[in-house]
Amino acid sequence: MGDAGPLTRKVLEYDQTLQRLVAAGRARADWAPLAEFVAVDGFERVGTFREVQDWRQYTEMLTKWASATDSFESSVRRISELPDRVFYEIEERHLRDGDVHVVNSMTVFQFNEAGKIRHLDVYLQQER
Repeated sequence: MGDAGPLTRKVLEYDQTLQRLVAAGRARADWAPLAEFVAVDGFERVGTFREVQDWRQYTEMLTKWASATDSFESSVRRISELPDRVFYEIEERHLRDGDVHVVNSMTVFQFNEAGKIRHLDVYLQQER
C-alpha cells in the first residue's frame, strides 16, 4: 500500500501493533504501545452490540480477548480514507486451541486534529 494516505498508514501500523501484542496482552499495561496511536482521554469504541467503551474498558476487553486467543491475523479486503476517518475492512483469523475462527469486520477509525484515533465503530460478519 505504497500510495496509502497518512491516516491509512496509521491504521495499518495500529493493526500490526495489535497483532504483535496479542501474545503478550495479559494485562491492561501490555496494550500501552497502542496508546501511541490513540487520543486516550477522549477515546470511544462502539462495538458490534452497540456497547460503548472508553480506553480503559477497551483495553480490559482486549486483555480478556487476548487471554483466550493464541494468535490473531488479518488480511485487508478494502481500505478507504477520508479527511478524518478510515474505513478498514478485513478478514480476521482468530486462532484458539488449534481452531481458526474467521470473521469479516469493518471498522471505522475516526481521528482528531492531531491525527490520533478518537473513535472506533466496529461491524462484524460471522457464521453462526
